[in-house]
Amino acid sequence: MQVSTNENQHTTSRRLDDMAEGERVERVCYLSPEGELLPGREAPISDEETLRLYLAMLRNRLVDERMVMLQRQGRIGFYIGSSGEEASIIGTVAALRQSDWLFPCYRENGAYLLRGLPFQRFVDNLFGNANDAVQGRQMPNHVAWRAANISSVSSPIGTQIPQAVGMAYAAKYEGRDDVAITFFGEGGTSSNDFHTGMTFAGVWKAPVLFVCRNNHWAISVPREKQCAAVEIVDKAAGYGMPGVQVDGNDLFACYAVAREAAERARRGEGPTFIEAFTYRVQGHSTSDDPKVYRKDEVVEPWRRKDPLERVKRYLVARGLWDDARDAAMRLQVDEECKAAINAAEKTAAPVLETIFEDVFAEKPWHLQEQLEEARVASQLAGDVADGAFPL
Repeated sequence: MQVSTNENQHTTSRRLDDMAEGERVERVCYLSPEGELLPGREAPISDEETLRLYLAMLRNRLVDERMVMLQRQGRIGFYIGSSGEEASIIGTVAALRQSDWLFPCYRENGAYLLRGLPFQRFVDNLFGNANDAVQGRQMPNHVAWRAANISSVSSPIGTQIPQAVGMAYAAKYEGRDDVAITFFGEGGTSSNDFHTGMTFAGVWKAPVLFVCRNNHWAISVPREKQCAAVEIVDKAAGYGMPGVQVDGNDLFACYAVAREAAERARRGEGPTFIEAFTYRVQGHSTSDDPKVYRKDEVVEPWRRKDPLERVKRYLVARGLWDDARDAAMRLQVDEECKAAINAAEKTAAPVLETIFEDVFAEKPWHLQEQLEEARVASQLAGDVADGAFPL
């Protein structure tokens, strides 16, 4: 039984009793781990665009490494990265228009930066300082940026899924050809909001891309212990939409599948479920130690499938990249990180008053009363110095 990127070949239903033992879904691939195009495949993007996306992936990886180090030093409280999953994020988002809406999970840092989120704003969010757009109210990595149609990140699993469907249906209702894309892990497919979002998207034929990053781990729970489906992509059939499983470490495959799904959505043909088959090579976050629940030897084969190395080998073979340019890029990102971190650490914390702002246009009496009580309590406790809120 095959699922391909050819629209006419999408399989939307599969009977388990019709499947031979060990039969698997066909996984869409373009690039081999050695960075060579597979027989019959052509690059879906130009050399220039490939280089641009590789640089975005490399920047993503280097920023992740620096910010994890920053958390280990105690300078920020938390970080969650996407090392080893960059292609599944950047490849899919790059296939959409800048005006399409993004409803992230919490690993899509590379997508924000690709869309132009100012790096200083990203770092300020990690510190929760006065320049943070959400004034330190959110966890680190939980950004929002209206200028690029990036919705706010929420920690509860799956809540972004029905939000994406709502936006997509609104676009359809208003006659716009905008598309929404939402990300979640395979563990998120067990959430109530996943069922709600998929149901309504299928019924309404909402123009939305559901991108499941199947990285094999829902924190410490392995994929096979949280879902009994033969394949995660099999879930699409139950909601009346096509499902595609793609090599999540293959930038070209992720781009090609997302582009076709977006085109299909704009034609009014409804949603697509994309399972990006990848692996979480590090911990779930800086609060997680994966060595407690998995052995290093199961990770090593996936390190050899590194999505960055795959694209780098492709570019090197075409004379578009070399070690000297790679070293220069690493130095550039290092300097960028140092400057942004230095500025963020020098920025004061949000003032106490910000806790009571951004809900009402004019502060109602009961919030004003609570603000005055908070001021008195903080002064008595000696927490407030020059109006700064003690994070």
